[in-house]
Amino acid sequence: MHDIEPHYAWRSLYISSEDERSPYYGQEYSEFEFTHHIYNYLIHPQWDEFGSATLYLKILFADYDKQFCIIELIGEWNDCLYNDIMSLKRNVIEPLIEQGITKYILIGENVLDFHASDDSYYQEWFDEIEDGYIVSLNFRPHVIHEIEQANIDYYMAVGGKFNEIAWRSQSPLKLFTLIDSLITKRLNA
Repeated sequence: MHDIEPHYAWRSLYISSEDERSPYYGQEYSEFEFTHHIYNYLIHPQWDEFGSATLYLKILFADYDKQFCIIELIGEWNDCLYNDIMSLKRNVIEPLIEQGITKYILIGENVLDFHASDDSYYQEWFDEIEDGYIVSLNFRPHVIHEIEQANIDYYMAVGGKFNEIAWRSQSPLKLFTLIDSLITKRLNA
């Protein structure tokens, strides 16, 4: 897992550690020193921690005018043991909401497993973004199944067309436009 880096093709457009409005503003990274791990597996030092023992992230892009951000995740999402959603909500999402972000695109192809608890923090997040949304892209089928079993898909769009998007070949704005259009079609159906 140590060689899986956060998507870096958009670094010429956005770097969260250089964004004064980002929760990771001023963060310094090592290219050589591996300090983070998921269980006994080291992960690339470019991933950001947010209070979870098994889940890390990288804010790949944020646009405050269009009110969206794209977040890539890696690891095991475990609400049951570590209440990862609470840590994510309090330490990353709330600061972004304060900056006006209402549309969240979560990239989950590196989320290896998901363990649900209750849905209260998902509901809180959903309620606080009013006209916004939470979309989960390219999550693994068994992770989607767990999300659906826990009825968390009520608060975030997951699966279907959202699992067929080749997001790496697109610009952040094109990806957002595509997601926004899919969400609009889903809501109008």
